[in-house]
Amino acid sequence: MIKRRGFSLILLSLLLALGAAWIARNWLHARLNGGAPPDPGVTVVVAAMEIPFATKIEPRHVKLITLPRNAQVGDHFEKADEVVGLIATQKQVSGEILLKEQFADRTGGSTLAALLKADMRAVTVRVDDVVGVGGFLLPGNHVDVVASRLINSTQRAEAQTVLQNLNVLAVDQTASQDKDQPVVVRAVTLEVTPKQAEVLVRAREEGKIQLTLRNPLEDHAAVPEVLVADSAPPPPAPPPKVIIKKVKDEAPRPSGNSVVIIRGTNIQTTGSSS
Repeated sequence: MIKRRGFSLILLSLLLALGAAWIARNWLHARLNGGAPPDPGVTVVVAAMEIPFATKIEPRHVKLITLPRNAQVGDHFEKADEVVGLIATQKQVSGEILLKEQFADRTGGSTLAALLKADMRAVTVRVDDVVGVGGFLLPGNHVDVVASRLINSTQRAEAQTVLQNLNVLAVDQTASQDKDQPVVVRAVTLEVTPKQAEVLVRAREEGKIQLTLRNPLEDHAAVPEVLVADSAPPPPAPPPKVIIKKVKDEAPRPSGNSVVIIRGTNIQTTGSSS
């Protein structure tokens, strides 16, 4: 009888302890969450693997994760279908949150056309190991264009920086930005405005061009787009010719009605002049 009462008291104590623990847990959870239901978070699209530059996104490239709703993730994608089919305008590492400004819509044409910014054009120029900065030009670099030409009047060379801060879209037929070793190429594709394209083509036809590599840490926005857009000024006019005419000395001739009387070596003129 005594043993049964002791067992009952122990069982009752355990039930009371479990009830107190459950009440304390609910009270603590309500205090931490302000009495509101738990936040389900926000769904974001991240890279499931490394995505190279200029790659068309496929379903295997992306995955979904959930983050707290107050997390600062930028202008991101919430569904995988929103990013599939777009072109990556920069390299993406595995696990990186994919932002909308890092992708371009490919509505038609080549991948390079999708990488062009609005109102921009792609122009390809032929280069060699010297014009191409010894092979150190890679996609993503910025260059200036120096044009040189001969002045007809003096037969002297004139060089001017005609364009600055042009983005290198591709070297030969490669647009990947993963390279870090110099490669001698035969052509470089530059991103230019329509006005810059005219200046570049004219400079190439009038003489020779040289590309100069820019420091990527420079402030690109502070550089003017076109420094020289007009053709070379006309040569100066030649100096005027000075004509010297030799005039023979002649004796003055009388004018009007007059009579000349010659007596030996004596010459005398008479009469009135009109």
